[in-house]
Amino acid sequence: MPNIQDIKDILINIRIRDIIDILIVAIAFYKLFMLIRETRAEQLTKGIFALFIFTKLSEWLELYTINWLLRQLMTVGTLAILIVFQPELRRALEYIGRSRFLTKSFVEIKDESLFVVVEEITEAVASLSRQKIGALIVMERKTGLSEVAETGTKIEGQVSSELLINIFIPNTPLHDGAVIIKEDIIKAAGCFLPLTDNMSLSKDLGTRHRAALGISEKSDSLAIVVSEETGAISIAENGSIARYLDIKTLEQILLDMYKPKDSKQSFITKWRRKYEQRNGK
Repeated sequence: MPNIQDIKDILINIRIRDIIDILIVAIAFYKLFMLIRETRAEQLTKGIFALFIFTKLSEWLELYTINWLLRQLMTVGTLAILIVFQPELRRALEYIGRSRFLTKSFVEIKDESLFVVVEEITEAVASLSRQKIGALIVMERKTGLSEVAETGTKIEGQVSSELLINIFIPNTPLHDGAVIIKEDIIKAAGCFLPLTDNMSLSKDLGTRHRAALGISEKSDSLAIVVSEETGAISIAENGSIARYLDIKTLEQILLDMYKPKDSKQSFITKWRRKYEQRNGK
């Protein structure tokens, strides 16, 4: 193990380049931690870290058999990590691809049309909610949803409340799938979404809610759900869901979404915090 003199020598000979190198690695690890936080990858990472500590302890204590077994496990574990972490690795690469230095801003809707788009969507959702007509609307952001849109029927029409309401009218060809919206265009309707693998969800959540969570886990999209049973409005983002929203809250969330520079935290986190403050929690 290094002694005090070795540590002093390292500190004396450290260069500016070394400090920059350490800072870059520290920032990269911090970003990685934030990316996997509150996911199954977080627990797997803790397990791998514990395994590494046990390997080192067995080496220092000269427990050769245990150390050999742990080393073999670590070697095989490298391949296992790539398999087990496949969804998280994909998410990390998509996150890098969505970074501002690689992409343009998420939407480029002019201010005069911004409020029109939000008004059309909220009017449609309000009407569907009053009539207790089930609906699932996915707002595409930086992660492209072309593959998802291809599972449905191409629309490529301007966003309007009338069109959205007509799509979700029961017993029509497109009512049972999801609508994909990019900027101010309805790209497709009747689309199939991946269902969430989260087994701890409430039994009250139906297929639409699980599909909304599923697409929010695999992309940075925002999904709006209208319950067919209760007419309740929910949104899903980053694998989390907020339920029983009112129209004013939904409208503000959409306005913030189209102006991402003004919002530094997730919509669900922000509006859940405001709800708790209003109710004295």
